[in-house]
Amino acid sequence: MKKTKGIILAGGAGTRMYPMTSLYSKQLIAVYDKPMIYYPLSTLILAGIKEVLIISNDETIPHYKKLFGDGSHLGMKIEYAVQPAPKGIAQAFIIGEKFIGKDSAFLILGDNIFYGYLNFLREAVEKNKTATVFGYYVKDPERYGVVEFDKKGKAISIEEKPKRPKSNYAVPGIYVFDNSCIKRAKGLKPSARGEVEITDLIKTYLDEGKLNVAKIGRGIAWLDSGTPDSLLDASSFIASIEQRQGLKIGCIEEAAYQTGFIDKKGMKKIIENMPNSFYRNYLEKLLDQKE
Repeated sequence: MKKTKGIILAGGAGTRMYPMTSLYSKQLIAVYDKPMIYYPLSTLILAGIKEVLIISNDETIPHYKKLFGDGSHLGMKIEYAVQPAPKGIAQAFIIGEKFIGKDSAFLILGDNIFYGYLNFLREAVEKNKTATVFGYYVKDPERYGVVEFDKKGKAISIEEKPKRPKSNYAVPGIYVFDNSCIKRAKGLKPSARGEVEITDLIKTYLDEGKLNVAKIGRGIAWLDSGTPDSLLDASSFIASIEQRQGLKIGCIEEAAYQTGFIDKKGMKKIIENMPNSFYRNYLEKLLDQKE
């Protein structure tokens, strides 16, 4: 039976975040109380993805390995691959060809954060036959890839950062594709900026009538933390929720425990290897509540 494997694209030069990114990748910058990359990884876990490939540059991968190792402590299998230069989002499927094998792929960008009832992602993974992307209502669609729908709600076009958007539905950085995404990505011509564009890949499915666009309803927060302002906004949002509820967002150990990737014994082992910290205290309380 074919399964779906996850990819986190955590590369890029991060020039918009300079000088914070002069030492390491932006996905290692803290979003409130944890590294940015914790959030997309927890999203994949909540979507039921056990096998994950993290793509980044040569200098940063050792840091990710130090954070996550081979993923076995989380009940996962985590691998790593190098993107020598930021040549586009769709390049992730070419780099990840061996990792994907004959399976489907769920790609999430390393600076995208989702909060709320995320079961729609697991459903998308289970139901996807060819390609599934998502539509998120925004007030400033000209900043994003924008989907146009017909009167029946079917996607009929997608444009990257249009001057005159045909809808308010932006495509966030999560994509579910069948195995043909590898061949399709290889067949794309680089854009004027020299990148293999994800929008061009999506269009190949759209042109064949094989694209499903699932609208994300109210109650789901999508945060893009790729600029100093959006990073501050994301940190403030997460701090507000966590302090109000006492529940963490993007806690990979909690996500692994909730989804059954690890059991009580596995969680206890993780906690034992943590230094005394607020994060450890949170996991200890979580375990006490379950017992």
